[in-house]
Amino acid sequence: MSSKAKKRVVLPTRPAPPTVEQILEDVRGAPAADPVFTALAPEDSAGLAGGAEDTEARREQLYQQSQAYVATNQRLRQAGEALRHKREDLQRAGVELERGVGQVAQTALPAATPSG
Repeated sequence: MSSKAKKRVVLPTRPAPPTVEQILEDVRGAPAADPVFTALAPEDSAGLAGGAEDTEARREQLYQQSQAYVATNQRLRQAGEALRHKREDLQRAGVELERGVGQVAQTALPAATPSG
């Protein structure tokens, strides 16, 4: 038998979508541990009894991390500035050293050449 010969199954009509009141009633009647409410919750606070305390502890942890980040960033900026100044000092010292070596070479060369 071909697929054309098979009878189509008639599906029942779809029910009407729920009203806003029905949805709100369903949400209000659901327990707090319902997977719909906990599936997208952060793992560290999902299913814990002390949710508010955990949230406060998490906020404190994030605050401490932020403070440490800002302090470390400030120290890095200061260290970068100090390195920049030291590099400039070394460049100046290198220029002076090359100048001094050039002067020594000029004074030493005429005396080292044999007169003939």
